[in-house]
Amino acid sequence: MLALAAYTAATTMTAVAVWRLPAVLYGDAHRRALWGCYMGFAAALWLKSPGVISLMNHQSITDLSVLLKHYVSTGAILAILTYVVASYGKTDQEVIPRHVALARWIERVAWKAAVAMLGLMTVLFFTVVNRSHPSVDFVPDHAGQWGAILYESIFYVYLGASSAVTCYQWTSAMRRAETRLLRIGLGLMATAMAIGVAYVAIRTSFMWVTLATPLDPGFNHQLGVYTEYMQILLFMTFALGVSIPTTNAAASRWRSWRALWCLYPLWHDLVSAFPGIPFQRPASRWREILRTAPPMDVRLDRWTQDIADVVEQLRHHASPVLLPVIEEAVDGSTDPQAAAEAMWIKAALANAQAGRRHDVPAPALPSKPISDTNAEAAWLLRVEEAYAAASDAQIRELLESAEAEELAMEMEEMVL
Repeated sequence: MLALAAYTAATTMTAVAVWRLPAVLYGDAHRRALWGCYMGFAAALWLKSPGVISLMNHQSITDLSVLLKHYVSTGAILAILTYVVASYGKTDQEVIPRHVALARWIERVAWKAAVAMLGLMTVLFFTVVNRSHPSVDFVPDHAGQWGAILYESIFYVYLGASSAVTCYQWTSAMRRAETRLLRIGLGLMATAMAIGVAYVAIRTSFMWVTLATPLDPGFNHQLGVYTEYMQILLFMTFALGVSIPTTNAAASRWRSWRALWCLYPLWHDLVSAFPGIPFQRPASRWREILRTAPPMDVRLDRWTQDIADVVEQLRHHASPVLLPVIEEAVDGSTDPQAAAEAMWIKAALANAQAGRRHDVPAPALPSKPISDTNAEAAWLLRVEEAYAAASDAQIRELLESAEAEELAMEMEEMVL
């Protein structure tokens, strides 16, 4: 069960780190630090997994996974502290708030302390730690050994202090949070650090007790299992806490992705008929959807503008009576306004492809109370649905009706 939990947590952290990889290239210091947290935690979890431990124990350096785990864990801790500082942003105030100044000072001290700590731990690892036999869980397996206790205590002091400081910082920030999601996220992140403090306290107390009084090996093993579950819970709680404040952004990204996917047929038909409108030639649906640049919201805005520009050009390929004829035909449908616009677009596009053009443009389509790109996209999704449902036979019938109506009007004008 513990092995499954370890692999699940490691896989989850790795997936999130890969998903946020673009932040390393295109993100700011805040997002890069967050990626560093995920990457450090993912590496630490893999180094704690049974498979990796077994593999590393077959190498020439016994318990190498332990030393590497402490290296990457320290990197993750430093990334967390950097993330805390980056979260406050830059300030031009003459008097810097105390909590911001404290966070910056702690970060500077932490980097220097990390270098000294890792150097000392490396020396202790190769000199005083008894590594005659490979270990599965380092602390219980080395219970009562002063060299291993000294080695682990140095790391735990650093980990505990960093966790306590970060817990305090995030608890304080939670009270100042402006949104509910941010408060929940900061609360979970602070909880994760509180679990880290408890984890350090339990493991450290256990090590020093065993130095004075040997404990039952079964108890040692069970304690190791329980504390490993605590650490996995820490990682997952932290990941959840960091992710919750970005829920709105993720939801917005999903809406943009869905809008691009659904609008592709309409957009592709229009820009293919007027290739001078878009900035670049349209590609396949999947290639367009999977582009990483520009961002999705920018592409969605561009697509809505492309559609609007092509619709403006289509006014030269529609007769003045086409829209009234279509509105009469779709009267009584579920969404008559969207259906009328969709069929007008499809009919005018058919005229354009057939080479029929009017020197005088038809009247513009009725304006709509649209305030932003999202509202425009929502409207176009309704139009696209009706556009996809309209058959070629319906469009031919509407065009013939419009031509007959236009001819009747011309005959009437001639009589008058």
